[in-house]
Order: sequence, then C-alpha cells, then structure tokens
Amino acid sequence: MKVSVVTVCFRAESTVAEAAKSVLSQKGVDLEYIVIDGASDDGTLEALEPLKPQISLLVSEPDRGLYDAMNKGLAQASGELITFLNADDFYTDPHVLSDVVKTFNESSSVAGKPVDGVYADLDIVHPQHTDQSVRLWRSGTYKPGHFRKGWMPPHPTLVVKTAAMKTSGGFNLELKSAADYEFMLRCFHLEHRALAYLPRTTVRMRAGGVSNSSFKNRLRANAEDARAWRLNGAQPPWHLRLSKPLRKLSQFF
Repeated sequence: MKVSVVTVCFRAESTVAEAAKSVLSQKGVDLEYIVIDGASDDGTLEALEPLKPQISLLVSEPDRGLYDAMNKGLAQASGELITFLNADDFYTDPHVLSDVVKTFNESSSVAGKPVDGVYADLDIVHPQHTDQSVRLWRSGTYKPGHFRKGWMPPHPTLVVKTAAMKTSGGFNLELKSAADYEFMLRCFHLEHRALAYLPRTTVRMRAGGVSNSSFKNRLRANAEDARAWRLNGAQPPWHLRLSKPLRKLSQFF
C-alpha cells in the first residue's frame, strides 16, 4: 500500500525539518511525501531545502488556514492511504508506517466491515525537550458509540484510506480548531466506517496547539466540538463539554 503523508506548515522553521526527516526515514513502505506551506516568510523553506529531492511535492502559497492546507494535500495525494503529520510532530521511529500498513493488511475487516482507518497512541512532549513526555494518550480499542462518551482517536496517529476520506469529504472550513474532530466524527461515528487500533506509540506531538493555548480558546474549542455534531444533523451528547476534557485527565498519570 502506498502511503501519502501530508505536512502542512506556516512559519515552522524550528521544527519542520525534524518532522520531515521522521517521515523520510520511514522504512519498508511505498511513500509519497507532500508538504503544503502557507507562503512562510521565515526560514521554513530554507529548512526544507536540503530535503527537497526526497519530497514528492512541495507547495508554498497563501491559504485560508490549517484545514484549507490539509484539503490541498488531500487533493494532491495519490497513495492508497493518507495521514497528516503537522510540522510540530514527528514519528517515533522508522517503522511506524510499515506497522500501520501491516495492521491494515491484518485487519481487513472489523465486525464484517472493511477497515477504513488505523489509529495508535500518542505522546505529548515538552516543546523544547522532546524526550520528556507531559501526557501519554493511550487510545484503547474503539467500539461503536465511543464518540458519544467523549472518545476520539489522536488525529496525528490516524491513517485513513484515501478513497474513504475523499468520499466522506475533507475538512470543514467552517470550523477553526475542530475540523479534524468533525471529520473523524462524521467518517467513523456517523458513517459507521470501521477503525482498527495499533497498540503502540507512533507520534510525538509538542505540547501547545491552537485549541489549548488559552482558557478562552479551550471554551471556543468545546463549542466547536458540539457544533461538529450539529453540522451533521446530529444532537451532541449533553455531557460532551465535560466528558471530552475529562478523558484527558488519565493522560497525565
């Protein structure tokens, strides 16, 4: 299976090379690597310059934000599988994608349905000292109905069949910080596509992010989570604003 990895970036000169190297170091996999840059005016493109011969496609142009750039990457992807690795994230080792492909091959169906996505575990690390974990996101096996309990897979670990993602639709630009959640909710909860769990850590993500950068942004993100349900004609669980954040508590212990 050919895997398309998409990295979107904007003014990410300090981290993007590490993310790109972790992708390009993957072994035993047919890889397509796409980088979508939002016309960075710092040293992002210079940081990527030594790696350009190995990058399948590098686009640098203005966009309408993170999810618009991710949709651009989806449109360009030719792999059977697709995943999105942000410029602040990196793979834990060179065997991540080969293990994902193996999981797809060994989990051809779940409850009689073809597997359209594989997810794994995530370590959230100190922004500067990336060998220091601050949260451990252990996903556990997905069961239908888990989204109603505030569950979601860590998006950076999720690898999806490209055809399924394009059929379901990409990221909804009406949402500013929850379009990844909305896509997963739509694709796997509301459209009932099957997910398989790879029980290992595949991605390290630097702590921070738009939705967690302030209390105000956290409130806005919670409101967007509920809106993600309503955009799909579904009523969000009454406890969603509590159950989704409360699930994160176990990641600190």
